[in-house]
Amino acid sequence: MNELDVEAVLRRRPDVVLVDELAHRTIGGPHERRWEDMEQLLEAGIDVLSTVNVQHLESLNDAVSQITGVRQQETVPDAVVRAADQIELVDMTPEALRRRLAHGHVYPAERVDAALANYFRAGNLSALRELALLWTADRVDEVLARYRDDHDIESIWPVRERVVVALTGGPEQETLLRRGARIAGRGAGGEFYAVQVVADTGLRDVRVESAAATRQLVTELGGTMHTVTGSDVGGAILEFARGVNASQIIIGASRRTRWQRIAGRGVGDTVVDGSGDIDVLMVTHELAHSGRRPAVSWGEIGRGREIAGWLLATVGLALLTAILDVTGSSHALPLEVLIYLAFTVATAIVGGIWPALVTAVLASLSLNWFFAPPTGTLTINHPQNAVALLVFVIVAASVASVVHLSARRAAQSVAAEYDSRVLAELTHSLLAVKDPLPELLAQARDIFATDGAAIVRTTHTGVPGQIVVLSGTVPLADLDARLSRVRVDDEHQLVLEGDVVDAGRQRLMEAYASVAAAILHRNELALQAAAAAGLAKDNRSRAALLAAVSHDLRTPLAAIKAGVSSLRSTDIELSAEDQRELLETVEDATDRLDDLIENLLDMSRIQSGNITARTDDVLVADMVAATLRTLSAPDRVHPWLPDPQISVLADAGLVERVLANLLENALRYSPGRQEVVLTAERLGRWVELRVMDRGPGVPESERTGIFAPFQRYGDGHRGDGVGLGLAVSKGLTEAMDGTLEAEDTPGGGLTMCVRLPVAGQSAMTRGA
Repeated sequence: MNELDVEAVLRRRPDVVLVDELAHRTIGGPHERRWEDMEQLLEAGIDVLSTVNVQHLESLNDAVSQITGVRQQETVPDAVVRAADQIELVDMTPEALRRRLAHGHVYPAERVDAALANYFRAGNLSALRELALLWTADRVDEVLARYRDDHDIESIWPVRERVVVALTGGPEQETLLRRGARIAGRGAGGEFYAVQVVADTGLRDVRVESAAATRQLVTELGGTMHTVTGSDVGGAILEFARGVNASQIIIGASRRTRWQRIAGRGVGDTVVDGSGDIDVLMVTHELAHSGRRPAVSWGEIGRGREIAGWLLATVGLALLTAILDVTGSSHALPLEVLIYLAFTVATAIVGGIWPALVTAVLASLSLNWFFAPPTGTLTINHPQNAVALLVFVIVAASVASVVHLSARRAAQSVAAEYDSRVLAELTHSLLAVKDPLPELLAQARDIFATDGAAIVRTTHTGVPGQIVVLSGTVPLADLDARLSRVRVDDEHQLVLEGDVVDAGRQRLMEAYASVAAAILHRNELALQAAAAAGLAKDNRSRAALLAAVSHDLRTPLAAIKAGVSSLRSTDIELSAEDQRELLETVEDATDRLDDLIENLLDMSRIQSGNITARTDDVLVADMVAATLRTLSAPDRVHPWLPDPQISVLADAGLVERVLANLLENALRYSPGRQEVVLTAERLGRWVELRVMDRGPGVPESERTGIFAPFQRYGDGHRGDGVGLGLAVSKGLTEAMDGTLEAEDTPGGGLTMCVRLPVAGQSAMTRGA
């Protein structure tokens, strides 16, 4: 394959250059990847047209491997492809592509059957086609988002169904989530988001039942969970929906009473009135009227209640005084004192102690000025009136203090109850999670309404250092960043972004740190258990080795001993033919013993990582000829080399060992005198050596296990061998930067495919 000469292109400086196979690994060029060549051309001002298969996109590598069973070694970062000015999707139905394969337009005829039966199955192609369509749709969506931002477009463009489900923590949220998932799933590429609004205090509403269960349900339904902060719940939901270009908002039917509707607008009304071009779906459910209503919380006094308290202390008190003065109360001072005292208590309940104290002082002045004779002055004629005013101030201040203290105690009680429920849910949710630390940090972010949480390994000075687990963003390197820290153990800290923890929340954060410490300790124990399991596995391997070797060493040794004893015996007169047969038996047994020892030594070197491949450019034909001379039945092997000049970058001795093991294994399993086919073919930067037999084959689900040491798949009755041949072959092949895989033989049987780099590759590309 001729590589792109980047320097020659730069010298010619064309306006446009065509570069095929963007994910290709180059051989002997200035860059390891072809997309790096493309970037160099772009930096020089040359436009590039290129192609890339969907299976070579880096973000889809795991998905493609899971679908097709083949992990692509040549990948290109998604960012490189997404940076293109234009992307055109070349789409083809699976049936049309399979017809092209069958007609020989993609692979040579001898590879068509295997390709159609494996990688290019109709199901694989349909899945790859869907991946390509979805990836391209996402890229188009990014372009659309940038266009909307550049042109300050705030109106909703419903190019795809995006559903925002507003959660309140009530029992109806499962109904809302499932409805949102169904609506989003009706159209191609639909998305749905679950959003919950957290109060400005940084704490969730104490009515939230199970954040972990909700997050798990959202994930199972294919959505994403989001938490936003704001005092205006309806406004926060609308702002989030516009930010994600939502086409629809789903919210539960109101559970407000008639008096609550009269007193103020609900969240649903706010969302409907401000939705504009976003559709709003009010979902009714069986718990709409029987479930709990959102009660007014009189615990912690927020900013809204504080403002209301100051309004009562000023405007409300003035209105009350005017009403009492207009009604002409005949200056019954005890009555006015009781009325003002009740008003002061109401102010304390609504706004707290400071508005109540101001109310008490202003009320005493109002009583003195408007109702204590002589009116219109601050002079008091009767001593009992002065005593009454003094008692009023003392009682009002005392009642305000008691009410405020009661509110604080109620807030602390609610917070303690909430903390207990959070910890119970935390413990329950983490029990079922395989890797609980990320889930722990995600819950911490939700509970404390922060942008980031991390487990950080501390330095010897106690300063946070390396991040162990991260959720969100935690700017450790920013000296001006506001961070909240708590000790996990001697080596770790829990760090939250922002000043999110006050004295009341410190205990909850310490509880999270204790859970994190338990998880870290459990992980450490798991590592120790894994190490112990590894030792146990090694012991089992040694036991299997001894059990196998005890038989496979004894068999050739017994044959050697019997042959030598017969030759030395003076009791039997042996003919020349008998002596020759005995010597051949001894020689065969010796060869078998030598092969066994070689395999054991090779396996030992592979497991210890001491295999060194002395790679060089070698002819495949020479290695095949050398291998055939070592086989027990070379006449049953049919080599097919279309190009006798094919060379690979490999260690000739190791390749011969690999081919010998594979061919002997194929001969052992091929029925009767059926031939084993050995082919060699160049495919791009690889040379494929294929050993094809017509034996019983191996089910796809069990092919990985046949490469494990001491495994003899279904051949207990077929002769000797400790089950090392395939394991050694795979290890030796990988030591030469190659691969060994098992495939079906078209028409029945098993094909072992050895892929080695073509000759002439540099050391930089040898590990591909």
